[in-house]
Amino acid sequence: MKADLRIIIDKLFTSLTGLAIASMIIALFVILGPMLYRGFGAIVFRGTVEFRKMQIAEFHHGNAEKVKQEAEKTQKVRQVVYDMIHRFRNGIDIEELENRVKDIHRNYGNELQQKDISREQYKELRDFSKEIRDKLIDTFSSDNIEKIKENIDFVLQYEMDERFVETVAIEYFTIARDFLKSSAKIDFEKRDFYAAELEELEDIILRLLGPAPDADTPMLAQKRYGATRLDQTNILFHQLFWKEKWVEQENSVALIKIENSRPEQFAGTELEPLFGYIKDNIKQMLNPKLTFYWRYFFDDSTPGHYFGGIGPEIFGTLLLTLLSMIFVIPFGVISAAYLTECTKEGPVVRIIRMCINTLAGVPSIVFGLFGMAFFVLFFIPIFGGPSQPCILAGSLTLAVLTLPVMIRASEEAIKTVPQTYKEASLALGASKFLTFVKVTLPAALPGILTGIILSLSRVAGETAPILFTAGIAIGPIPKSIFQTTRTLSYGSWDMAVSDKLAAEVPHNQFGMVVTLVLLILCLNAMAIILRARVFKKLKGH
Repeated sequence: MKADLRIIIDKLFTSLTGLAIASMIIALFVILGPMLYRGFGAIVFRGTVEFRKMQIAEFHHGNAEKVKQEAEKTQKVRQVVYDMIHRFRNGIDIEELENRVKDIHRNYGNELQQKDISREQYKELRDFSKEIRDKLIDTFSSDNIEKIKENIDFVLQYEMDERFVETVAIEYFTIARDFLKSSAKIDFEKRDFYAAELEELEDIILRLLGPAPDADTPMLAQKRYGATRLDQTNILFHQLFWKEKWVEQENSVALIKIENSRPEQFAGTELEPLFGYIKDNIKQMLNPKLTFYWRYFFDDSTPGHYFGGIGPEIFGTLLLTLLSMIFVIPFGVISAAYLTECTKEGPVVRIIRMCINTLAGVPSIVFGLFGMAFFVLFFIPIFGGPSQPCILAGSLTLAVLTLPVMIRASEEAIKTVPQTYKEASLALGASKFLTFVKVTLPAALPGILTGIILSLSRVAGETAPILFTAGIAIGPIPKSIFQTTRTLSYGSWDMAVSDKLAAEVPHNQFGMVVTLVLLILCLNAMAIILRARVFKKLKGH
């Protein structure tokens, strides 16, 4: 009866163990699955012509001639959009139109000065140009369509006048005709409304297609190109057709989101056909292609991680991790050896162990503040180093952070070595030190490697300690351990706290996080393989 009960209990616990393992696997899949999927999108995606233009200009990757031909082909389709916006703006942007005709009058005067004409002729032509300019300025500010037509007719009667032909003043008449055409379809009472809506629309088109050919090159990298990925295009496409607005509910403080149709806002105007044209030709404008961006793991990035890869972040993470382990492994093993081999159980040893266990539970941000106060401001400057955050200060801080884990793991590993091993060595005449180095340490090595694996995982994934001691968001690849560095954990944190950046390029943030997870898995796998080989060697295989 007891034997049957034991069998039942054994099977029950075996089943529970299997269920726990299965639950852990499912939980990992649920947590990591979406993250891996979205992170994978940083490498494999449908890249537009803007992505290929960006790669050429920013990182010098790709066939420049082929991309140029592709860009010229897409530009022909895009030009229709820019022309529509230009014509529509001519009917509503009074200030810009006034500045343009003033510039024409000024340039016409400069042109006249270069000609061989008398002072009287010069004055006559300048006065006539001034009359045309003033007539147009008066037209732009008018909301009376009859007066507009009358003024435009007055201006256009001089279009073929020999005084203006083949001069810059001929632009007067182009502006006049465009304004007349636009004003015929504009409700002048809504001119300010159209101007505000057009500004929003132009910003969306800028992010979708990039700046117009005749526009100034924006300073920010993210404004020099349109949507580089098809998933960004889908978001912008929705914003192009629908304007989100938050309004108050009746008898409630809560706001609700409503969406207004942008095409309806511009109904009956010169800009109404724009939306249908973009909808029908968006693929020809962007020419998306399946892209495998393997350089993501090696390229640098533009400021803010908007474009480019994470090469410096990977390098910085590896550098900080490996340098930290150089400090933590010897100090951890030596400390564990001292506690197990060189001391006897007593109040002092118990206090030391209690302190080690307490340090293992201290929040990492506290270690970061300690690292800044001790290593950055005090310890490193003593030896002539700079009193500023650097890789050395960050690695020392991370070493202190993981030292309790390393000590406890090493201590337990040393304790598991059979006492008979030590006694046999001592009986053969070996000293205690030689016994530890030749017998105890090799036998405890698999357990020590387990501590190294745990320490690696924590060091590579920490952000808080390096906020104050080593990490930066933007900067060059470090050339010495006395400089700061970028890391994957710091980079993902920086994107998360940046204003709307993570929402605009979520693939980069997920790509960083997934790369960090995979990097930790690779480092752990190497340590596990090493541990397995050591264990086999100890067993005599």
